[in-house]
Amino acid sequence: MYRARNLRGRWRRVAVIGIAATMAMGVSACGSDKDDAGGAGSSAGAGKDGKAPAKPSVQGAPGKAQLTAASFTDGEKVGTYTASEYVLDGPLGDAYTAAPAGCQPLVSLAAEVSDPDPAAQVQRKVDVPDEMLGLTVDVTLRGYANGGAATVMKALDKAGKDCAGGFTEERAVATAKYLKVEPAKAPAFAAEADASKAYRFTILDVKGKEKLYEYLTVVRSGSTTLAFRAEITSTKDVGGVPPEVMAAQWAKFRAAKG
Repeated sequence: MYRARNLRGRWRRVAVIGIAATMAMGVSACGSDKDDAGGAGSSAGAGKDGKAPAKPSVQGAPGKAQLTAASFTDGEKVGTYTASEYVLDGPLGDAYTAAPAGCQPLVSLAAEVSDPDPAAQVQRKVDVPDEMLGLTVDVTLRGYANGGAATVMKALDKAGKDCAGGFTEERAVATAKYLKVEPAKAPAFAAEADASKAYRFTILDVKGKEKLYEYLTVVRSGSTTLAFRAEITSTKDVGGVPPEVMAAQWAKFRAAKG
């Protein structure tokens, strides 16, 4: 019997909502390995041709081009999985909020619903294409300016502690009840990163009858965060985000940084 996806994936397949264009192009590849810092660039007045000047870069934050170069490509194989780009069924990140608000980092770090907003982000889907109800991993790289990546990780850590006993996720079409937030095992490469957090969520399905499980891992390197969210359309506990997916994305990210 088909089960409604617990929170995100299958709702996306019926949503005809485009993802807003990410904002600024950064001046650094993907941030430094140290805590990020910097300020917004500036530009004043119109150009000589009378046209408005291009949007200024956000210093200290990688732009979309840099994040794209560091992300999985469409059709890229990762073990038994395949990466793809979201099109019309992309994550409705700014449609998901939490109550209480302090739990928001556990739900979505998308612009408009998180503080600070990312300066740029790139999202990929990793799954087995022929398995409609199989495991799906959302992979999102986000770039932040002015120490924003470190701020996000601190907020995530606090949310994991404060919301351990559960909270409510508000969605565009329904609500979901998180029953429990527990620490999960971080990936092996996390030792190379500046910070990492991993969680296991126990959630009631949309009918409020069955327990479902999701996993979230977020890793920070300089001014960039790499987030991995694993979910499956069943009551099966997959035990975590597939390590080969995280390791492959991390290797690609590190290679792009040079």
